[in-house]
Amino acid sequence: MAGLQTEFEFTLPRGYVDAEGNLHRSGTMRLATAMDEIAPLRDPRVRQNQAYLVVILLARVITRLGSITQVTPYEIENLFTSDLAFLQRLYRQMNEQGTALITVQCPECATEVEVDLSSLGGSLATPSNDFTRR
Repeated sequence: MAGLQTEFEFTLPRGYVDAEGNLHRSGTMRLATAMDEIAPLRDPRVRQNQAYLVVILLARVITRLGSITQVTPYEIENLFTSDLAFLQRLYRQMNEQGTALITVQCPECATEVEVDLSSLGGSLATPSNDFTRR
């Protein structure tokens, strides 16, 4: 697969805190396959609660979270909500566009700039970075 980027590095806005109190912020997410989206639908937890789909799906495609190389639903369940929302945005961007790059526009000068979503570690709408997504 020369030329096709299938894994993307990211940095969580807050980070996952494990049972020993270690903070894990950096990670890697791979592109999803059709099976990654189909298999969770068979999971009884998803059948019981459709919202759990995202937990199973992210656990399948996140290949590393800090020093954790086998990410499970447990780690995803215990993320801060801002980190979960960040990973959902990154997943959609990667799998719909094939890249973690998005185009944003400065509200003051209308200059468009490409930004790597995986490196932001949070929202585009911050006091120092008030760009409009295009």
